[in-house]
Amino acid sequence: MAKEIKATIKLEIVAGQASPAPPTGPALGQHNVNIMDFVRQFNEKTGKMEEGTVIPVIIRVFKDRSFNFITKTPPAAYLLKKAAGIAKGSGTPNKEKVGKVTEKQIEEIAKVKMPDLNAYDLDSAKKIIEGTAKNMGLEIIGG
Repeated sequence: MAKEIKATIKLEIVAGQASPAPPTGPALGQHNVNIMDFVRQFNEKTGKMEEGTVIPVIIRVFKDRSFNFITKTPPAAYLLKKAAGIAKGSGTPNKEKVGKVTEKQIEEIAKVKMPDLNAYDLDSAKKIIEGTAKNMGLEIIGG
């Protein structure tokens, strides 16, 4: 028989750097989850990823205080900022462009994000990533 889910928690944590400090500790503590157990498991799973990578994680907490979690691919905005070499997106993306990304970089990001996107093929995934890039104030250049 399947366990009954008590709560679903969504967090974004830096790969290999989970700690009991906020936001992780308080989010898990209010559901009586063993925080250090989660921190250890998360850090083991994401420890080999590139340093500083933000990883979305979905934690399902069960009635018996046990849990499981699923890690997702890094957010598209994070990958785009890294590709463009910028610290943050534009406050006014229609007027102020803050960087450039190539169509090849868009395609690479779409391939990485494909498992988490609501797209059937790579072309659809590229359009989603292009939309995110435009909303961040990034200019898309050919090649």
